[in-house]
Amino acid sequence: MHALLRPAGSAPAPATLAQPAVPPRPATPAQPAVPPLSTARTTTATAVRRLAPALVLPLVLVACGSDQPETAPATPTPGTAEVSAGTNAARDELAGLAAAAQDRHLVAAYVLRAPEVPDRTVVVTSANDGSWRVDVPGGALGGTTDVSFAATADGLFQCTLPSATRPEPPACVRLGDRDDAVPRRLDPRVQHPFTDWLDVLTDRRSPLAVSPAQPPPGAAGTCYSVETTSASITAPLDPGIYCYDADGTPTAVRTALGTLLLTGTPAPAPASVQLPGPVVEAEPLPLATPEPTVSPETS
Repeated sequence: MHALLRPAGSAPAPATLAQPAVPPRPATPAQPAVPPLSTARTTTATAVRRLAPALVLPLVLVACGSDQPETAPATPTPGTAEVSAGTNAARDELAGLAAAAQDRHLVAAYVLRAPEVPDRTVVVTSANDGSWRVDVPGGALGGTTDVSFAATADGLFQCTLPSATRPEPPACVRLGDRDDAVPRRLDPRVQHPFTDWLDVLTDRRSPLAVSPAQPPPGAAGTCYSVETTSASITAPLDPGIYCYDADGTPTAVRTALGTLLLTGTPAPAPASVQLPGPVVEAEPLPLATPEPTVSPETS
């Protein structure tokens, strides 16, 4: 009957297609339980507190460091560099002149000028064999006795010299070996600029500060101011002014002792130094006058 009611010429209704089977959805894994909101806030705050020092400390250090001005490397000024170079040059020049003085063999006279003391003539002999002798007027017993110090192959000697106040014949006392030092109680220090202090001036390891200096009045040659830089009580030499001729001849020395000035032209050196008198068994004469001994009163 429905077929009769369908209009003529219309196509028959399409057949209904079977739908494909839908596979079942896989089971969703269980999600972790979400903590309550209050617990999450507490955990986050704790983590922040633990990380705060680690985060803040670098910031503090950076802030502090940024406040410090950058220090530029020190640059020597031209004046400082020139002074240093001049000082080193003076040290080298003096060492060279002192080395020449060690090789300079002569007989020379020097006037010794000291405050409140009459001028005296010191005679220096530097022999060709390396022996030496320095005659020092007033070099013992408080300036009342003339003495000579000499170093030969036989040793180091102190010799008495005849004078108006002590007319006895000369005699010598052996003080030690040739390279020994004169004992301090006997030492007039006049001989040092011509002997062992030359070793100090030539040794560039010596604690010295050297600079050019003006010659003392009446002096000739090239002069240098020499100061010791050691804190030791015993200085390697006396600070002062040391002057030399171009050939190494000492022309002047000014120290606390006084001023030595070369007089005249040095004479040729002998082959060896001769002692002024025989060697005797006796006590050397001290630099100062001994204190008088007081004998006990007799009853």
